[in-house]
Amino acid sequence: MEDIKSEVQKRYAEIARRQSSSCCSSSCCGADAQWAPLVDYGELPADVPAEANLGLGCGISTRYADLRPGQTVLDLGSGAGIDVFLAARVVGPEGLVIGVDMTPDMIKLARRNAIAGGFRNVQFRLGEVEALPVADNSVDVVLSNCVINLVPDKRRAFAEMYRVLTPGGHFSISDIVSFGEVPAELRQDPDWWASCYGGALDEKEYLRIIEEAGFVQIEVPHREAVAYPRGENYGFLSITVVGYKP
Repeated sequence: MEDIKSEVQKRYAEIARRQSSSCCSSSCCGADAQWAPLVDYGELPADVPAEANLGLGCGISTRYADLRPGQTVLDLGSGAGIDVFLAARVVGPEGLVIGVDMTPDMIKLARRNAIAGGFRNVQFRLGEVEALPVADNSVDVVLSNCVINLVPDKRRAFAEMYRVLTPGGHFSISDIVSFGEVPAELRQDPDWWASCYGGALDEKEYLRIIEEAGFVQIEVPHREAVAYPRGENYGFLSITVVGYKP
């Protein structure tokens, strides 16, 4: 697991330093594969720096988050800050959006982007999803975009989400899940983990872990197939999941 975390952190630190897109490597996508982002945010608002969108998402979790003015929002694996800034525009000056990322280079980039965009209602904190630097019962909405698949201990990740959410709070998470029989050697390959696929759980198992964490009213408002990578007996999906803390 430490090898996996180290490879993930290394990969995303390099992306942050280069400010270039794609978590995908040639080993998982194929040397000749033409990589393209899984999601298109469209034209960004003028105050959201273009550098905040590194093309690493697999959905638009803010679209299904039911964000409202004055809320406190937490974005897990916030990267360069794109979803933090989009949420911050909705919650307004009375609200707060906290981004947590385990890669120092991403935190530095996101903070620069916050200054460039003039955002005063955002914070970026260094930390891991399995041990969030956030107080109990302090967050109204949790967001995450193509990050939980990178986390080795997903049960702990959802337990942490449950801990920090206020009663009645909810999450909106876009992520990669799998179907079929993904070869064991791929699931154990740190490079495939860092590329968002090695750690992608079967969708049914993923949803079961969420339910076992205590969440209710769990829904999947968006689901679509990922064209590549794909094997003869397995493949991957991009899904967005919403769930509530009772």
